Amino acid sequence: MALSDRKLNSLRQKITEGLRIQRDTSEPVPYMDAANIVGDVCAKQNHTIFARRGCGKTLLLHHSTKQLAKTKTRTVYLNCEDFKRHSFPNVLVEILDALFRELERHLHGWFGRSKASKLLISNIRVELNSLRSKADVQEETIKTSNSSEASEKNEAGIEGKLEVLQFKLNESTSQQTKQQTERSFSLRSEKLKELDIWLPRLKEQVREFFDLSSSVTAVFLQIDDLYHLKKSDQPFVIDYIHRLCKDLPLYFKVATLRHASSLYMDLDNQPIGAQERHDYQPINIDYTFADFPKTKEQNRKILNEFGKAVGISEGDISSLFKGAGFDRLVMAGGGVPRDTLSLFLEVLGTVKSEGNDKIGKDDVRLMSKSNFEKRIEELKQDSEGGEQDVLMRGIYVIREFCLSKGTNAFLVSEKILQQNDDFRSLIYRLLDYRIIHNTASALTHKSQPGTFQAFVVDIGCYAHLRKLDGRFSELDVSRDNAKDQLRSSPILEESHFQSLFVAVPENVETALLADEVA
Repeated sequence: MALSDRKLNSLRQKITEGLRIQRDTSEPVPYMDAANIVGDVCAKQNHTIFARRGCGKTLLLHHSTKQLAKTKTRTVYLNCEDFKRHSFPNVLVEILDALFRELERHLHGWFGRSKASKLLISNIRVELNSLRSKADVQEETIKTSNSSEASEKNEAGIEGKLEVLQFKLNESTSQQTKQQTERSFSLRSEKLKELDIWLPRLKEQVREFFDLSSSVTAVFLQIDDLYHLKKSDQPFVIDYIHRLCKDLPLYFKVATLRHASSLYMDLDNQPIGAQERHDYQPINIDYTFADFPKTKEQNRKILNEFGKAVGISEGDISSLFKGAGFDRLVMAGGGVPRDTLSLFLEVLGTVKSEGNDKIGKDDVRLMSKSNFEKRIEELKQDSEGGEQDVLMRGIYVIREFCLSKGTNAFLVSEKILQQNDDFRSLIYRLLDYRIIHNTASALTHKSQPGTFQAFVVDIGCYAHLRKLDGRFSELDVSRDNAKDQLRSSPILEESHFQSLFVAVPENVETALLADEVA
């Protein structure tokens, strides 16, 4: 029997409210813990949680907070999107002030009525306020310096307007990031010195703070969405946070996109930041097409939990789909729970409006373009101007390559990914934005030597295109023989990529979203 409109509306509302987890709101469903990840996050250890957007990083942080409520450990949550356009070192001062503001807010409940505790917090925040004012002066100097440099370049005959960036595979993106970070350090070294000089005294004040408490023995500093900070500033922020936490009952829990983050670098033989597995333990909560059954099962469990929350059984949830409808929904969502759920709501609304009871694979295909458009918008909002242009052109090139080969799958040599920083950076950033999806690594090709990483382009890249019948063979990652089929997929070579890149149309976004095949 079909589900009533009342129950479906309740399900839609519950999912809509749970698509984005906000601070101080109740969880829509419990975190789906497949491998004791919650236990790890609750441990007194520094962690960085890696996953694409929509995989549950924020939900995991908030869920761990509730798990810790009965212990003597407390959490302070900060979202770096709040500091998105703050310049360094201001952003570090703001993060520190947010930390101590939260401690001050919970002073009575966590640390009792001690006047000494209140005085310590007050003194720390007064110091931070003083540093914040100095940081503003320093930043004004930097802006003036930058303006002067720009003027000198114009006088030398260099046009002031931005030119279309060309993707040069011989210029390392990581090297550019390092140069930006070195410049950041050079411009702000005096301000950093003040913060460094203050650090031992600050740590002593924090140590006194904990000595005065008998009810709280540790605090976890949850830093969500680190990737919103400038990549060149991230190592400095994490470096200071790491040093602040060291030898104190403070632990950081960072959540971010792996390939949009720079947590560690070497600057003049001096380590800056926090090094993976030495200074923090990584936690990966992403689900990819490399293990599609596991990814599908995770998404099914989450959808079932939403159903359970409004009194809908697992069987009734399954009855909403026909054939390979749910498999295709997970594929169109890139395996990401939030994308899958969002697309489910959109497809369900369309199906019901047309008088149908079940979601099939073709229903998902027709809706996949809107999901692709949302990912493009996310990319535009998150990426900086130059990077945005390169990423958009990269999407076009990869799609054109796949269309010319008549398949949604392609391989990239692991040797090339290891040797070419630019190419690797582009591929991995498009993974972060769910434009392409990883399907296998260390894969051998049926006719070419070496090992390869395998990818499929997002279904939204091509599902809306007309006149593809008979010209395009889609590799279905949900099938048991998908890995074997991948071994004969076309290989995207550097030379081919470069030749396509220079031929990208000027209005690349319009070309990507057009309904006709080029």
